[in-house]
Amino acid sequence: MINTIKQANEATGGLSRPSKMPCPAYSIPAETCKTGAKLVDVKGSVCSGCYAMNGNYRRFAKTIKPKLFERYQKLFNEQWVNGMVLLINKRCSNGFFRWHDSGDIQSIEHIKRIVMVCKKTPEVMHWIPTREFKLVKQYTKKYGAFPDNLTVRLSAHMIEGKAPSIQNLPTSTVSASDYNCPAYKQENKCNNCRKCWNKSVKNITYKLH
Repeated sequence: MINTIKQANEATGGLSRPSKMPCPAYSIPAETCKTGAKLVDVKGSVCSGCYAMNGNYRRFAKTIKPKLFERYQKLFNEQWVNGMVLLINKRCSNGFFRWHDSGDIQSIEHIKRIVMVCKKTPEVMHWIPTREFKLVKQYTKKYGAFPDNLTVRLSAHMIEGKAPSIQNLPTSTVSASDYNCPAYKQENKCNNCRKCWNKSVKNITYKLH
């Protein structure tokens, strides 16, 4: 059983706290992205300038990388779900949580585990951006809709491109000129904005940077 934050951290690798986010998050290595790892080498793709492979992630790689890979290796720990539930309930005082500020969905089993965590934390709104469209489609076909407190937002592969339409899920895009994410006006912080967690906001367009 998971009864303490120490036990939860040992079972999961712990949470991350991106400076942009108004809440804790969860991250694994960008190198483990199924689709993103291929898009890194595609000119004009959103992943071609992946922030999770540059900036502070590269500058502090000696401390950040081991933690990211620790989380990745513990994804299917039998106590992972219980550990994540405890950490989210303890750490998410404002009722919001972000999945994968680095990394992406790995498998159908991974999605199932995330959904289990969401169902066990009904007071928290969860947001997960993903480029793993095939896995999302397979999951919804087999298991149906996602929980009400989980916003799965499909992320476009290409700058100025569109994301696909799957089960009427919300999307996100990137543009150099036409965007509705306010972070660029707020020192690259969400501040009071919660559009990404809001399913009724059908598309968020981030400013290219």
